[in-house]
Amino acid sequence: MRVLGIEGTAWAASAAVFERERDERSNAGRLASRPDAASETESDDLFIVSDPYQPDSGGIHPREAAEHMAEAVPRVVSEAMEHAAAARDGDGPPVDAVAFSRGPGLGPCLRIVATAARALALSLDVPLVGVNHMVAHLEIGRYRSGFESPVCLNASGANAHLLGYHNGRYRVLGETMDTGVGNAIDKFTRHVGWTHPGGPKVEEAATGGGYIDLPYVVKGMDFSFSGIMSAAKEAYDEGEAIEDVCFSLQEHVFGMLTEVSERALSLTGTDELVLGGGVGQNARLREMLAEMCEERGAAFYAPEPRLLRDNAGMIAVLGARMFEAGDAIAVEDSAVDPNFRPDQVPVTWRGDAESVARTGPNDGALRGAEATVEFAGDRVLKRRLPKSYRHPELDARLRRERTVAEARLTSEARRAGVPTPLVRDVDLREATIAFQRVGDADLAEALTDDRAAAVGRHLAALHRAGIVHGDPTTRNARVGEARTFLIDFGLGYHTGHVEDHAMDLHVFEQSVEGTADDPDPLVEAFEDAYADADPAAVLDRLREIEGRGRYQ
Repeated sequence: MRVLGIEGTAWAASAAVFERERDERSNAGRLASRPDAASETESDDLFIVSDPYQPDSGGIHPREAAEHMAEAVPRVVSEAMEHAAAARDGDGPPVDAVAFSRGPGLGPCLRIVATAARALALSLDVPLVGVNHMVAHLEIGRYRSGFESPVCLNASGANAHLLGYHNGRYRVLGETMDTGVGNAIDKFTRHVGWTHPGGPKVEEAATGGGYIDLPYVVKGMDFSFSGIMSAAKEAYDEGEAIEDVCFSLQEHVFGMLTEVSERALSLTGTDELVLGGGVGQNARLREMLAEMCEERGAAFYAPEPRLLRDNAGMIAVLGARMFEAGDAIAVEDSAVDPNFRPDQVPVTWRGDAESVARTGPNDGALRGAEATVEFAGDRVLKRRLPKSYRHPELDARLRRERTVAEARLTSEARRAGVPTPLVRDVDLREATIAFQRVGDADLAEALTDDRAAAVGRHLAALHRAGIVHGDPTTRNARVGEARTFLIDFGLGYHTGHVEDHAMDLHVFEQSVEGTADDPDPLVEAFEDAYADADPAAVLDRLREIEGRGRYQ
């Protein structure tokens, strides 16, 4: 089977021909635990030709990008079709189907690509397949690695998110709350006068840099780049060496992405991570992710650079799978969607293996995203582990700050009427806290409407006291026969701002939607309980946050 893919969501006019191997798992596991594995060997089943748009100054200009697509798409498609025709056996069309990037992306660019795909499919009389660009970033890594059901970190120009597979769809476990990671870096490089793309220039400059403190913003598995970019610009304007600013940008931004990836692995229980997106070409990011996975005993895979940046190869590969699954579409139903979220795509081309592998209660020890928890009778010892992937100064700062915050806010929350464990002892030098043991299991393992409602009431009580939990996932609550306890206040802080309160709700609901079999009643019970105890303004802001995601 041979499929033509056409990509053109923003800057890369690209066409590819994918010819499926007889055993499509022949690439499975090929050096999959190493970050540079696929760069050492390229498969011969995928022909790609690309013509990227290069702006003269600044970032991507939508009108110029569309003009480039109009000129370049016919050329790259023609070259790909010549390749397909040369590989054809006998008569008939050179390809069995045409796949195209349907979104998300820039509307004018998407429409040019869709028009070309429709015209080609009609002229060849072959099926047409519309592909979600972000799901394609995940699927090309899953295909190359042979992983069954990994969590995927997509780190690209306009987007940044974590996806896991559950109940027939890819679920957004965490995402940027402001701008994509590549665009954020580009904003800094434009400020210092560098041309697009800025990422490679930051990577090069960082090799000679030293560490300076910058903001580090993680909210559960969501994250934000606006504060760190403003601080980096300010540091540069105040005379900090550009090498130091670039070095520290990478250490903070990629540290955030690696941390939330580990949180996603911990939440879902899976032990496979795939990297996608153009920013994934950065060696420091791949190094951090590989080191984190090695420490956890998880497998990590990053495709070769040509499959990380925007390319038609991933469109052709996913298009072939969708075509085989019967997901071709009629021309009249092939409208593009610039805001096409990955969790809107019904996944019909893969098996039942999910990115969720819940484990039962453990009476010995558990490992979370940033700490180990040891059980001994009625005591629990939580130890924040050093993270070798993080810069030592940043790691020491975060371990100290989070240990202090957790000890203090756990006690303050208890005084505010929220069930929490008693704090028995704190050792800041070792970043350890001894707690009273509470509950019989994580909420993720025993989630009911009543328990979701209890979390809603607990968060409302916290917010009335001016406290934000910071990471209220279903892994950070413990349940017993009669009570639901909140734990792990390490990302918490004091605030009365409605935005921060709404983010607490958003984090909890994302964890429910990403792991629960039937999340809607649970979310409804949670919000009803919260609304009974707290002003409606927070729920109104929650609706705004849900509409603010990069894929909404």
